[in-house]
Amino acid sequence: MGLKKIHMVITNQQTRKQKIISFFWQHFLLLLSLYLMTLGVALCVRSNLGSSVISSLPYVLSLAGSVSFIPEWTIGTYTILMNFMFVVLQIIILRNKFEWFQLFQLAIGFVFGWLIDLNMWLTEFLICNTWIMKILVQLAGCTIMGIGIAFEIKCGSVTMPGEGISIAVSQVSQWPFPKVKIIIDTLLVILAITASYIFFGEWLWNVVGVGTMFAMVYVGLVVRYVSQHIGWFDRVLAYVPGFRRYLFGLIRFITKG
Repeated sequence: MGLKKIHMVITNQQTRKQKIISFFWQHFLLLLSLYLMTLGVALCVRSNLGSSVISSLPYVLSLAGSVSFIPEWTIGTYTILMNFMFVVLQIIILRNKFEWFQLFQLAIGFVFGWLIDLNMWLTEFLICNTWIMKILVQLAGCTIMGIGIAFEIKCGSVTMPGEGISIAVSQVSQWPFPKVKIIIDTLLVILAITASYIFFGEWLWNVVGVGTMFAMVYVGLVVRYVSQHIGWFDRVLAYVPGFRRYLFGLIRFITKG
């Protein structure tokens, strides 16, 4: 084998390793973004002013488990189930146009639900029994959630299932994505309210309340503002800090095995 071919082989191996490292680094940062998002979700639930839109229906179903025939699952578990249904609906809506790598949404949806339960456990100590406390926790939750969403978008991985269903409907209907997103968010809230009446005979204002309406507007504003000020995050995505050599060593050990 000539020197040129040896150089090409080494270059290809290095490029492959760089891609593997870049993939893991990108999704490590995505995991941190998802953690922020789910921490925001948990804080909104703890505020008792109304959960975020994406968790409103899972929250009602998790409460209904103790008083009805449906499984007594956690918010996170019902969120995982809802995300699974979103992916199934995308496949039905898009049919041959569905890109199969988007099945990775299932993994993202699972992690998202699991992190919700983790943060619900970590925030168990929060008891919001005054209006000031409720407002502060709701504001903190919506702000943290918006920051997390802004970073999640920057990570540039596959879309979240909740976004994916809006994109699918937008593609088929030719309606603008923002319009479809508002319709689907509104539908989720209506389903949560309907489930409240079915299982409890009343509107659960601590699940779908003024905080939910506030989140529908405020979170989007936070995402827009933060997105304009995190250009530096592109450099973080493109560069793997000091432990690159350890990852190279791990990959070399695995590939030799």
